[in-house]
Amino acid sequence: MLFNAEDVLEDFFKGISIQSFKNYILYFIDNAPSQKTDELIADLNKRYPITDYVQIKNPENYGVAKANNQGIKLALQAGADFVLLLNNDIAISQPFLLDQMIAKAVKSNEHMIVPKILYYGTRKIWLAGGVFNHYKGISQTIGDKEEDKGQYNTPGYIDYAPTCFMLCSKYVFDVTGFMDERYFVYYDDDDFVFRATKCGLKIFYLPTVELFHKVSVSTGGSESLFSIYYLNRNRIYFIRKHYKFPLKQIALTQMMITKGIRYLFYNTERKQQLLNAVKNGFSMEVSPV
Repeated sequence: MLFNAEDVLEDFFKGISIQSFKNYILYFIDNAPSQKTDELIADLNKRYPITDYVQIKNPENYGVAKANNQGIKLALQAGADFVLLLNNDIAISQPFLLDQMIAKAVKSNEHMIVPKILYYGTRKIWLAGGVFNHYKGISQTIGDKEEDKGQYNTPGYIDYAPTCFMLCSKYVFDVTGFMDERYFVYYDDDDFVFRATKCGLKIFYLPTVELFHKVSVSTGGSESLFSIYYLNRNRIYFIRKHYKFPLKQIALTQMMITKGIRYLFYNTERKQQLLNAVKNGFSMEVSPV
């Protein structure tokens, strides 16, 4: 998914172009199309050729969840056996990354695979697996901000991973369905992974491959007005959608206490944004997706 992504696209193209695996179609779902982006993509593709790509230009910002669904459906219609969900703010230095992930999926019949993910420009871990904390209604990555010294180099199954770089077999979408577009951004991947695991699917963590993530480039960080609204609104929606008594009440109470404390330290604009998020999170109609 593209959204004002000019600053990150060169590293993205470099990483994809060096891959030894070439049997793919790359779908750019552009939520903020512009002549500048078109020209940049054309120029980058000359310098770092990608095997085959299609650019879909949306008339407005449809959000991450809907853009992902567009790409997934196009890939499945084209006959893909696997769909790789990936952000544009990633950088890859290993030319064998895709080959190894697909080889593992085929050989071991794995349906969902993620690599080790590091903070861009460092050897600090962003993700070496993940878990759901159901008492808080959040997901947490394993190893966050730890220096990578090989301490998380054991492959195996994990409870959670975001979809910023996740290989899924087509079977995943047969049993799970697509992403809930009501999220727009944030918690859309929590919801998708939660539903997939409820269907009996497992996520395999493959630490022999790695990439780098430019975290929160397009949303301004977790304390931007944008993020305050969607993180909190969607957390409430996620809890209401998936949890039952008493876990729902525990998670919502825990959230309201911690956010109430945070509210005290916000300026007027942030306070209002948080109040709007809470109000709308409780008023959203819960989707069956």
